[in-house]
Amino acid sequence: MSRPARRICVIARCDPRFLGKPFSCWSLTKLRDYLIAAGYVTTISVETVRRVLHERGVSWQATKTWKASTDPDFTTKMRRILDLYDHPPADGRVLCVDEFGPLNLQPRPGRAWRPVRQPVRLRATYTRDQGVRHMIAALDLTTGKLHYRIRIRDRKRSREFLSFLKVLRARWPDQRLYLICDNFSPHKYPEVRAWCATNPVDLVFLPTYASWLNWIEAEFAAVWYFALNGTDHRTHTEQDAAIGAYIRWHNHHAKPKTSFATGSKIRHPDYPFKAA
Repeated sequence: MSRPARRICVIARCDPRFLGKPFSCWSLTKLRDYLIAAGYVTTISVETVRRVLHERGVSWQATKTWKASTDPDFTTKMRRILDLYDHPPADGRVLCVDEFGPLNLQPRPGRAWRPVRQPVRLRATYTRDQGVRHMIAALDLTTGKLHYRIRIRDRKRSREFLSFLKVLRARWPDQRLYLICDNFSPHKYPEVRAWCATNPVDLVFLPTYASWLNWIEAEFAAVWYFALNGTDHRTHTEQDAAIGAYIRWHNHHAKPKTSFATGSKIRHPDYPFKAA
């Protein structure tokens, strides 16, 4: 890489404020003007700046947020969950459980293949007075299938959670269940804990602020993308049916879940690198 090209890439990745500029990000024009004013190049076009960045792997990307876990037992909890993913117990079945929602009725933006400049148009809404729904589901790692409450509930209390656990218990009556779930208070309700203690069910709680460790989150993202994006359902019955139809399709094509985040830094022995 030539020295001018290297400098263009370095400056493009800098916060402009560190260089005395009163803006938080570069446009190609502002970057070009700075390079000339600072004497890094004598003259250069905006298109050349764009091409230099593109050829050297510097692209325009959205800023993302990340919340580190403050759980003092983060490492212990994370490693137990990863061990359940990697080495499912011979005496039982590992399930990832969570709630999906809230689901109200509204036009949802999405993407679709369309002729140029002929996007799909959806209505705009300002009042949504038909309430919200919640679905509770479990991802079975053995088969990769999603099992969900047939009637998508209006509320998500400990009563609904315990009722769903009983459905899972009845589905696999002879196996111990290892349920990976977050720290939502209904999951820890005394009645839920007492029932689990007497019906071989182990509740394995995620570390605080670590929902990304729950494998079902990836499946929920797919449900949202393929069943809801770009839709405008007018009734909860219609929307529930769309979600159910996608899950049935998913289960028909499901495969056992293996190799969770195998190349991720969370697999490093020293993770979280003093971050949590």
